[in-house]
Amino acid sequence: MRLIAVGRMKDGPERDLLERYQQRLAPRLELVEVPEGRGAPIEIKRREAQALLAVLPPAALVVALDEGGERPDSLGFAARLEAWLVAGRPLCFVIGGAEGLDASVMARADASLSLGAMTWPHMLVRGLLAEQLYRARAISTGHPYHRAGRP
Repeated sequence: MRLIAVGRMKDGPERDLLERYQQRLAPRLELVEVPEGRGAPIEIKRREAQALLAVLPPAALVVALDEGGERPDSLGFAARLEAWLVAGRPLCFVIGGAEGLDASVMARADASLSLGAMTWPHMLVRGLLAEQLYRARAISTGHPYHRAGRP
């Protein structure tokens, strides 16, 4: 699995969170960072889109992180992730920059996913996604990490 994201992560709690779940995940989650765009907002989105699309493997199954995306619960996400993993295509999650994802990236995406209605810092989203991937894999393998049914 790959997490393709705009911007460079610095040392700090966000990186620590991401790395904590990267170490636990199987299959491994590889982080690929592309530079932030410069210019007017529309130009930033265009440049970032070019960079994101350029690093996607040709046959990738692309999941865009977007506020308008699907909002499954943990069990639903676990089922969806398993289906993506057995599809036999490189699985790539894409996180845009501060201006969001360009329409060209959304058009390339096979699915879109939202972590909720609130806006999250883009560097924190990396760790949140990694935790949700770990949780989904734990659910699928019967690991007790996820405690379903608790209030």
